[in-house]
Amino acid sequence: MHKFKELKVWQKSRVLVKSVYQLTKNFPASEQFGITSQMQRAAVSIPANIAEGAGRNTNKDFARFLDIANGSSFELETLVYLCIDLEYISDEEFNHLNESILEVQRMLYSLKEKVKF
Repeated sequence: MHKFKELKVWQKSRVLVKSVYQLTKNFPASEQFGITSQMQRAAVSIPANIAEGAGRNTNKDFARFLDIANGSSFELETLVYLCIDLEYISDEEFNHLNESILEVQRMLYSLKEKVKF
C-alpha cells in the first residue's frame, strides 16, 4: 500500500482539479451538462484513481489505476483543446492548463515505471 497523500503527482493533480473548476465556472450555462461536467469529471478522476490505486494491495493493481488516471488526463487534455477551439478559454488559460496536464502525465508515467511489478 502506498501513501497517496505524499505522492507529488496526487498533490499536483488536486491543484489541476481546482484550476479546472475555476476555469469552467465561467463557461456558458448551456455547457453545464456538456463540456463543463465532462472536464470536471475527467479532472477529478485523476487524483481519485491515484488514491484508489495506492490503496490496493499490489503494485500491479496500483499500476492499473495509474493507467486509468493517465487516460483521464488525456481525456482532459482533449477537452481543453476543444475549449480553445470553441473559444471558451484564452490562449493564456489554455497554455497554463495544458502545461499542468502535461506535467501530471509525465509524473504518472514516471511513477508507473517505478511501481512496475
